[in-house]
Amino acid sequence: MFRFLVFAIAGWSGFFVMAIELLSGRILAPNFGSSIYVWGGVITIFMLALSIGYLLGGRLSTRAPSLRKLAVMLGLAALATLPVAIAGDSALDRIFELVRDPRYGSLLSSTLLFFVPTVVSGMVSPYAVRLLVQETRLSGRNAGQLYFVSTFGSAAGTISTAFYLVLYLEINQIIWTLAVISAILAAIGIGWKPRSAF
Repeated sequence: MFRFLVFAIAGWSGFFVMAIELLSGRILAPNFGSSIYVWGGVITIFMLALSIGYLLGGRLSTRAPSLRKLAVMLGLAALATLPVAIAGDSALDRIFELVRDPRYGSLLSSTLLFFVPTVVSGMVSPYAVRLLVQETRLSGRNAGQLYFVSTFGSAAGTISTAFYLVLYLEINQIIWTLAVISAILAAIGIGWKPRSAF
């Protein structure tokens, strides 16, 4: 059950990040369009945020790692995304008044709206790897399995959002749905009681 929850959180985190990244393009489009400049800005911010998250997650994993802390990361990432659904439109209107150039406007908007939740999401995978590694000789295998699940989740999030979710739900409804699922999974991880010390 412990391993299942670690893999589930990592996989869902990958799903969550890619769903939000795809939605970010649609969120920015009314103000800045959907040109290559906008997508370049979005992808840049998400990649930078993930790289910082990987670094922080790896460092935090050396300090008494636990499933509960991993679950809290997932919950915090979802919580940090909610302002996008609550006040994203008004924030974008204000940014557009200040910066009309789609290149810099998309960079600024992506940073303000998506940087923090993406950093926290990026912390999940390296932290999860540490939880799975019990023996040094198996570390590569465990890391490979974890990143397979995480990347598979990313692929699932991409195709599910692009092909289905945007057809049936409004953007804010999708964000709230993703956040609720993250909260449920986080609550399960936080409440999990180990039968023995790990």
